[in-house]
Amino acid sequence: MAPPEMETEAAAARQAKESLELTFQMSQILDTGLDRHTLSLLMALCDRGANPEALAALVRELSSAAPPTAAAAAPSPVSNGAAAPASATASLFPSGLRRS
Repeated sequence: MAPPEMETEAAAARQAKESLELTFQMSQILDTGLDRHTLSLLMALCDRGANPEALAALVRELSSAAPPTAAAAAPSPVSNGAAAPASATASLFPSGLRRS
């Protein structure tokens, strides 16, 4: 049997993953264009006390200033009008900001 600390950590990790998935699903419904990685960064910033309204304004500004990506400019390979897979959506943040 695993120690209670490990069970608690596993439950917290599971809950964080579920929260991110729910947030991503809402993001898709609202057609935000944000990928899971970007959403996880934004969620982490909110968890650390960043103002969500300020982050939303920043995302809007970055989205409007960013040049269209090849994935966004290319027609979707899905013929039924469904949204393209999340992997085709580029992150708003350069890869240099990602933690490995």
